[in-house]
Amino acid sequence: MPPSGSSTTRASSGQHLIAGISGGVISTLALHPIDLVKIRFQVNEGFSTVQAGTVVVPKRPHYTGVFDAFKKIYCQEGVKGLYRGVSPNVVGAGLTWGLYFLIYDLLKTRLQQYTCRDHISALEHVLAASEAGVLTLVLINPIWVVRTRLCLQYNVPHVQAGTRFYTSMTDCLVKVYRTEGVRGLYTGFIPGAVGVSNGALQFMVYEELKKKFNLRRQQPIDAKLSTHEYLGLAALSKISTAVSTYPYQVVRARLQDQHQSYISISDLIRKTWKMEGIRGFYKGLAPYLLHVTPNICIVFIVYEKMTQQYTEPSDSEDKDENL
Repeated sequence: MPPSGSSTTRASSGQHLIAGISGGVISTLALHPIDLVKIRFQVNEGFSTVQAGTVVVPKRPHYTGVFDAFKKIYCQEGVKGLYRGVSPNVVGAGLTWGLYFLIYDLLKTRLQQYTCRDHISALEHVLAASEAGVLTLVLINPIWVVRTRLCLQYNVPHVQAGTRFYTSMTDCLVKVYRTEGVRGLYTGFIPGAVGVSNGALQFMVYEELKKKFNLRRQQPIDAKLSTHEYLGLAALSKISTAVSTYPYQVVRARLQDQHQSYISISDLIRKTWKMEGIRGFYKGLAPYLLHVTPNICIVFIVYEKMTQQYTEPSDSEDKDENL
């Protein structure tokens, strides 16, 4: 998060929004193929078949590992296949990070004003990040539904789910609304709201790591860090919180999967546990970590650099200091 305190003029709310959007868009464009592979692993209940007329065909493409998935998607669907669903992913990620940073900064600033303190506590960081996460999810959840469904259009002729039902992001939004109503656009909202704890914990850990790192260097707790220091703290904060909350992502992806249906969240959890055990809730973890670690580093470093360009150092600071 951006340095705060009396030594600088803070970036405006609009600048936080632009910085967040920029980080989300850049990271998504660079890493979308890994995100696509992650989603396909998350919803894969196993290598099963279904009856299609007189022919038995695979229910989904079968991948033996992350690199096998990349190879098969590229061979069967081309480069375009690796970027299936990229439009809603870019829009969703850009708006999510932009709104998240915007709302988080507004809430944090209000807490600072209310408590008359320059810095808020770890618990207050969690509360602000949680509120920002839920409010952002309310606005963006329909886009995540579209992203998941487009990523799961395999477009492979020899599998049961090979037919492309959605032709674009807009087409998917319209068809989901017409066939499933508002409820369909908010499929997976509850596990997504549970997953807000991931972001909240990550922001708390990131802020606390920055503070302790500066105190150890005997620097002001809001002192600027170098690029590699921001990257290291961002990666450490994400990895330390990602594994513990990962199962919610599997639950959300399976609820949003157009090729499968469940009566309720409890029905999904019960069936996953019965058929796949604990491993079922961690499917796609490897591509998730491959995706989320560089993703969070790109988002945070773009955000930190852009917001710090908007700050004005005081006379007591080194005006030539850079990341």
